[in-house]
Amino acid sequence: MRNSLLLLAAITVITAPLAAEGGSDTKGKFFFKKTCKSCHTAGSAAKEITPLSKTQAQWKAYFAAGKHKKGAEKLDTLLKPEQVKDVQTFLVNHASDSPQPETCGG
Repeated sequence: MRNSLLLLAAITVITAPLAAEGGSDTKGKFFFKKTCKSCHTAGSAAKEITPLSKTQAQWKAYFAAGKHKKGAEKLDTLLKPEQVKDVQTFLVNHASDSPQPETCGG
């Protein structure tokens, strides 16, 4: 019983920051690959972007500003607000300093 409680406590501590974002990690990866990767890939006109491009704090600051292309347009002109939240969740959850860093290749 004690081991089960310790395991549950450990899972809660590990996953709490991930759930705190409020979006869907899975949907965020889909929208990121569908919308963002078309321009932000190696060799494209725009800078290559992956979740590893920023730390969690940097991604949170980027989304708090709500701007794309160095302030030229709002993020919600590219995606619906709930999709922006999903992409934010995905990028923060897999940032360079996250417990589960990911490149989002392909």
